[in-house]
Amino acid sequence: MNKSQLLKKIVAALGESLETLERAARASHTEATHESSRAESKYDTRGLEAAYLAGGQARQAKEIMESMKLYSSLETCDFSPTDLIDLTAVVKLETDGTPNFYFVGPKSGGVEVNFNGDEITVITPQSPLGQNLVGKKSGQSWTSKLGNSTVKYKISKVW
Repeated sequence: MNKSQLLKKIVAALGESLETLERAARASHTEATHESSRAESKYDTRGLEAAYLAGGQARQAKEIMESMKLYSSLETCDFSPTDLIDLTAVVKLETDGTPNFYFVGPKSGGVEVNFNGDEITVITPQSPLGQNLVGKKSGQSWTSKLGNSTVKYKISKVW
């Protein structure tokens, strides 16, 4: 598996998210500073709410830019079946027999990319699934309660 190409796809997906967020932040900023958002009474908080939203979006955009920089310079390693799962591992995980693919990354969990015909989801070691995967190796399995159900997980392959 060409992980450098996978990282490029992750950076591109983050870039798309950043573009969308920047458009939304510009719209929120315009709303916050537009004269129609000026408070008409002490209870009118439209402008203030739009300003808070714009500020939150700006912080989120900064986080995405940091993630893009991190993924652009991330060193990957290849994993053998006997290696313990850690950062930069790609894992094929069967959940009750259904295969899913995950990339263990340092940030931006939840980003999904299509790579070589497979949907790969970025997870972090801090996520519940990441905590279960890190330190395990190919062939290992475990069960977990999910609501009222018990789900069986099996690590099929690690790259």
